[in-house]
Amino acid sequence: MSAPTLFDELFMRKLEQLSLAVRRIKRGHFKGERRSLRRGQAVEFADYRNYVQGDDLRALDWNIYARLERPFIKLFEEEVDQTVHLLLDASASMNWPLPAGLGQPLEQNKWYYGRRLVAALGYIALSNSDRLYVAGLAAEGYTPWGPERRRQSIHRLLSFLAGYPAAGTANLSSILSYYAQKAKRPGLLFLISDFLAPDDYQAGLSALQSQGHEVAVLHLLSPDEIEPAFSGDFQLQDVETGLKRDLTINAVMKKLYRQHFTAWQEGIQQFCQRRNINYALVSTKQPFEELLLYYLRQRGFVR
Repeated sequence: MSAPTLFDELFMRKLEQLSLAVRRIKRGHFKGERRSLRRGQAVEFADYRNYVQGDDLRALDWNIYARLERPFIKLFEEEVDQTVHLLLDASASMNWPLPAGLGQPLEQNKWYYGRRLVAALGYIALSNSDRLYVAGLAAEGYTPWGPERRRQSIHRLLSFLAGYPAAGTANLSSILSYYAQKAKRPGLLFLISDFLAPDDYQAGLSALQSQGHEVAVLHLLSPDEIEPAFSGDFQLQDVETGLKRDLTINAVMKKLYRQHFTAWQEGIQQFCQRRNINYALVSTKQPFEELLLYYLRQRGFVR
């Protein structure tokens, strides 16, 4: 997977104008391009406040004092680095639909779309000098990449994503809990997953939050998973477990599927809302540029 197959130079320049939306800033150790809400010693002026006994006299604005004969302290916005974690579900169910399957193009394959999304969000983070960690979540745990904070590192990220397969079964809750234990620097964390996992996800997301991560969820599904278009007699096989089942897909079955799908998807969304996790359902049918430049901005993931 090379850069031209993901997005062209013009789109990359558009990404450079964006930043990942953060609801609460965590203080870092290096100067970055993000501004915290905390007042501190830095180069960008923010506001004044009245002097109180014990304040550092070096922060006094002597020009204001000369004019008003009242002491005021200069306040500055502190530049901090932001830590960003991008976690991508790398289980076998993400490699769907197969390029030749159902007549759908490669661009609607969840694994291709998801890696492209990680690359784009990663490039936005690197363009803002954020400290970036990426991990693929698979059956054996997770494979990490990073940390990096240089824009030029996008080529290393692309190489990492190109060589990473979607295979096996990912137990989301246990992997996310393990990641929460191991990740040393909490920050803004994106989880990109189809949530087609054998275990629950709630304990894992809660564990991430308990470690101080600000969690955002992009629920990635293909169009046929949201609204199946095919009918007839089929033998369906679970790509992760190998379980097979004979089914007749007709209008009644589609209605039943839709009811179960809606309850399942809304359950994930409602859990995220209760936990103050930013959530969005993303279909791979949505044009990628529209997703990044419009949809995710409207939903508060980027700005």
